[in-house]
Amino acid sequence: MKYLLILLLIPLAQAEGLRLDSPAGGWRNTTGKAERYTQNVQYPATLVNTPENQGKLALIRGHIGKTPKTPAKGEENKPYRLIVNGVPMPLRIDEDGSFSRPYSFSRGANSVEVRSPDGKERAASQFYDSNKERAQTKLRVVLSWNTNSTDLDLHVISPDGEHTYYGHRVSKNGGALDVDVTSGYGPEIYANPSPPKGRYLVYVNYYGGYSAPPAMTIAQLSIINNENTLHEKQQLFNVPMRKTGDLTLVGSFVYP
Repeated sequence: MKYLLILLLIPLAQAEGLRLDSPAGGWRNTTGKAERYTQNVQYPATLVNTPENQGKLALIRGHIGKTPKTPAKGEENKPYRLIVNGVPMPLRIDEDGSFSRPYSFSRGANSVEVRSPDGKERAASQFYDSNKERAQTKLRVVLSWNTNSTDLDLHVISPDGEHTYYGHRVSKNGGALDVDVTSGYGPEIYANPSPPKGRYLVYVNYYGGYSAPPAMTIAQLSIINNENTLHEKQQLFNVPMRKTGDLTLVGSFVYP
């Protein structure tokens, strides 16, 4: 534990031009602080970046200081990468170089890293949340994809028959879809602090695209059980989605 304390209190080096402003490294205690991490759903959606009233402790935020801010021709499928607690996902960058998105962090040790498409630049932070009242996310499903101007939808069917998706974002069993992104690279995230035991089905629907014809895209699905515990397990799936209307069973698993 002594070595963990030292590690968390030393800020990690950040690349010149790539800055991670939040979350800050070190210790924090969010007891008694309600943090909103969900985003409002609008269709068609605006952007994945966060609204002005977003809670600061549930926010990943930073800036890229050099140009270009948009991918060069032929590099559209190579966005910046966001890695949260070992789970990778594409990261959308605004034209001014800024990025921000909400995230529901668990108590305990957390890590956040941003990497450039070529992997030569990185910015990272580690922190420890000592809030014992914060529920652990025992099941998290993260969907992202590798093409811009594409809309994929995440559907999670739990053992009790609850179907959580953009049309039913909060289920009676505690599961919730935190954001429905209809453009960019995602992500869409399902989280449940008290998931029912049994078999889960995870589908991905290629809802549409903004190019003609809609581009083939690779759906990346990360399934995390017992996050931030000694029993954590991660599974990663990559599935090609070839055309609008495709509905694919990407994952089937038993919890716990």
